[in-house]
Amino acid sequence: MTADTVRTKERDPGLPGRLLVSERDVLVPLLRARPDADFARYTACPGWTVRDVLAHCSAALIRVVESRFEAGVFSPECNDRDIAERADRSNQQIVDELERGMTDAGAAIAAAGGRLDGVALGEWVHAGDVRDAFGEPGAYAGVGLPVALELLARITRDRGRVALHADLDDVDEPLVLGAVAGEGPPARYIGDAATLVRLCAGRPVVGARYELAGVREAELNLFG
Repeated sequence: MTADTVRTKERDPGLPGRLLVSERDVLVPLLRARPDADFARYTACPGWTVRDVLAHCSAALIRVVESRFEAGVFSPECNDRDIAERADRSNQQIVDELERGMTDAGAAIAAAGGRLDGVALGEWVHAGDVRDAFGEPGAYAGVGLPVALELLARITRDRGRVALHADLDDVDEPLVLGAVAGEGPPARYIGDAATLVRLCAGRPVVGARYELAGVREAELNLFG
C-alpha cells in the first residue's frame, strides 16, 4: 500500500470520526463472521482476550458519546470495571455496542477540541490488536492507515513527545512525529508504517525489520 503524503497539520476536527467510521466498516463485518471461539483468543494486550478488548473499546466510545467522564475514567481500574459490567452480554451484543460507538463518537470527539482525539487513535490500534489475534494480514495497516498516521503525527506533536523523523518504506513522504522544535536533530526511524504504529502503541515488534536511532523503543510508546 502506498499512502498519501503525511505531514504534521493543524487539527482537523473531523479526522478522528472519519478514522472510526472507516475502521467500523472493516472491523464490524469481520467480527460478525467470526465464531464465538475466536473471541476467546488472547491479544497483544496482557491478559485481555479479543472479547475484553472489544468490551473496553465499546465502553470507552459509549462514555464519549454519553459524556460520562467520572474521576478515574480510562484508568486500568475503570477499564476492568467496564469489561466486567459486560460479562453477561453476548459477543454480538458487544459488537452491536461497538458499532454504535464507532458511528456516533466522532461528533463528540470533534467538539472536544482535541482532548479526546487519542481515543479514536486508540480504538484503531485496538482494532489492529484484534486482527493480529485473528492472524489477519496487515493488522496495523489497511485503509485507515493514512488517516491514523496523520492523527498520530498531530497527537505526538501536541503532547510534546520526542521528535522523530520517519522514512517509511510504504509511504511516499517522510512522517514527522513529536515536537518539531528542540535541541539537536530529531531521532530517526526507517521501516514500514505498521511497525512504527506498533512501536508508538507499545505493541510487540518481534521479527520486524527496522532501524531506530536517537531514541529508545520505550520512549515512543504513546499509551504507556
